Formats: sequence, C-alpha cells, structure tokens
Amino acid sequence: MSIPPRILLLGAHPDDAEYHAGGLLTRYREELDATVRLISLTDGSAGHHERSPEELCELRQEESVNAGKVIGAEYLNWDLPDAKLEATLENRERVIREIRTFRPDLLLTHRTCDYHPDHRAVAQLVQDASYLVTVPNVLPEVSPLFDDPVVLYMPDLFSRPAPLRPDLVLDVGEQVDSIIAMLACHRTQVFEWLPYEEGILNEVPEDEDTKFDWLRNWFHEQVAERADHFRDALAATYGEERGQAVTYCEAYEVSEYASPLDDEKQAKLWPF
Repeated sequence: MSIPPRILLLGAHPDDAEYHAGGLLTRYREELDATVRLISLTDGSAGHHERSPEELCELRQEESVNAGKVIGAEYLNWDLPDAKLEATLENRERVIREIRTFRPDLLLTHRTCDYHPDHRAVAQLVQDASYLVTVPNVLPEVSPLFDDPVVLYMPDLFSRPAPLRPDLVLDVGEQVDSIIAMLACHRTQVFEWLPYEEGILNEVPEDEDTKFDWLRNWFHEQVAERADHFRDALAATYGEERGQAVTYCEAYEVSEYASPLDDEKQAKLWPF
C-alpha cells in the first residue's frame, strides 16, 4: 500500500485555500487520505469594513479551523499583518522552516501574476524557498530536504505578464458542496466583507437556512468563467464531450522553480 501524500497549501489569506483549490483539497482527503495542512501567511486582520483588526484576527482563526474540519485538514493562520506581507529574508526563512518541518510532497500556492500584493509576496517567498530548502547551510538548525516538493500554482485568470499554463485540470463539480461548506465557515468574509466590497451586502439573506444557497449562487458567479477559460485543456484531459460539459474546474501550473512533476510523482500526486 502506498503512503498517502502530504499536501501543504501556503496562501495569503484565510479562505484563499478553498476558493482556489477547495475541490482538489477535498479529493486529496476523500480519495487519497492525504495529510493536508493549510496555512494563511497573514492573520486576515484587514478584510472588513466594520470589525476591528483585533476582533477580526481572532474570528478568522476560528473560521479557518472550522473550514479545515470540513475536510479533516489542519488550518493555521500565521501572525503576519494582512495587507502588509513582504518577501523579506525573515519571512523566507519562516517558509523554509515550514516546508522542511512538514516535508510536503506537494505545495500549492499563488502565482506572482496576481492583483493582490499579499498573493504576490507569498508566491515570491515560495519561489525563493523552493531550491533553498535543500541547501544545508541555509537555516542549518533545521534539517534540509534532499528533494524539494512539487509546487503547483493555483488557478487564476490573470493574463499579464503571463497567463496561467493549465498543466493539470480537474473537474470539481462533485466537490462543490464541500467547497461551499468550507467557504461558509469564513462568515466574516463571504457574508459580510466580500458582499460589501461588491456592493451587494443588502442581498445577503438574514435567514441562516437560505445563506448557503445564496453562497452557492455567489460562488457560481465568481468561478463560472473558469471552466470556459480552460475549456481546451478540459477537452484534452477528459475528451471533447465531457470536457465541454464541465461546469466547475480547477487548473494548475507546475512551477519550474521546484521539483519536476515526473511520471513517478504524477502517479502519486495526480491519480485523478
């Protein structure tokens, strides 16, 4: 029996994990019994229009823990200030320490092509750490890795300076309930802050029983374009008929700065 893979996701904010990669994370837990650790490098303290940073920081850690429980994953928020993340040497060493300690087979993160400076900073930190995790004289108090993990960039639709290359695509239609359940745990975001930013706060139902359906519709509107954007890759992966029928998908680019996804690693990490 093969050893289940270890999956580490380094995101910028609480809720980045499930929004971008919730389907894949669900499949890793349900189908491969993978050990999954989700980390938000920031404390999420900036994302609200009414709540104070102190209150929000505490609430968002609780929300993250609850979201992780949906799929049986560990979910941590680091203490770095939201909206102030930088690719500093200190933060790079913290990322190196995390990768060496957790020893993931696969690491998921943002790309450096992104609208949010925190997302770009995380991407840069992971890129800078990818090779250095194998160098013994870098952070010598933590044992280095002999082989760095495969790094996958999570899906986005940004095009400049370069669009995401869909090396791997995944139909996540059957995982939408899980994605929504995880997102729903981030109440301060999906029912408060994000609707406020979009000018639709008055559309969020007060009735708890209908909030879930509203969130499903909101998520559909947010990601509906994703499947059309990666339609050619879906058709190449699943065949023309099924590929054209996919409604919800996730697409990933293999980082060229980390371990290559060779046939052996792909068999272990992408048997979908």
